Amino acid sequence: MPHPRRASGLTLIELLLFIAIVGIALAAMLSVFVTATGASADPMIRRQQLAIAESLLREVQAMPFTWCDPTDANAVTATSNAGCATLTEGPGPEVGQTRYGPNSFNNVNDYAGFSMAGIRDLSNTLVGGLSGYGASVAVTAAALDSVTAASGDALQITVTVTGPDSSSLVLQGWRTRYAPDAPF
Repeated sequence: MPHPRRASGLTLIELLLFIAIVGIALAAMLSVFVTATGASADPMIRRQQLAIAESLLREVQAMPFTWCDPTDANAVTATSNAGCATLTEGPGPEVGQTRYGPNSFNNVNDYAGFSMAGIRDLSNTLVGGLSGYGASVAVTAAALDSVTAASGDALQITVTVTGPDSSSLVLQGWRTRYAPDAPF
């Protein structure tokens, strides 16, 4: 007598359990995709902040770092603030100096405390697409290897850039007085 064939397939409980497990796995994967997609604009903002900070830091570091204001008669010969004819160089811009225009910053120290809302070029024109960003610069005496902060021969430059999403990026660099008698 032949044996009856056994029925094959899934029971209702096994099918429901399979659907539940697959549903949970898909929901977890979907939440990862949603998070990744929602944050995909952040790297663009971060890259833009970094480009702005690097540009501003290079601009500041390229300026002369002398004892006297570069327009002072003794700027080339002074070996300390006491050697200046009239215009010693201190933190912050001299009266009437700005980053823009004919009386623009001419020394690293002039950038101390500088800030701008909306990124502007050197002609004070708002750069398209960067109106939501802001930048500020801090310049302070710092110790650097064997150069002490008290000597005044090294400055730490800190550039902070805020993005349209209120995030901020801080970039630091240093400037040393490696040629104190060279205003240019």
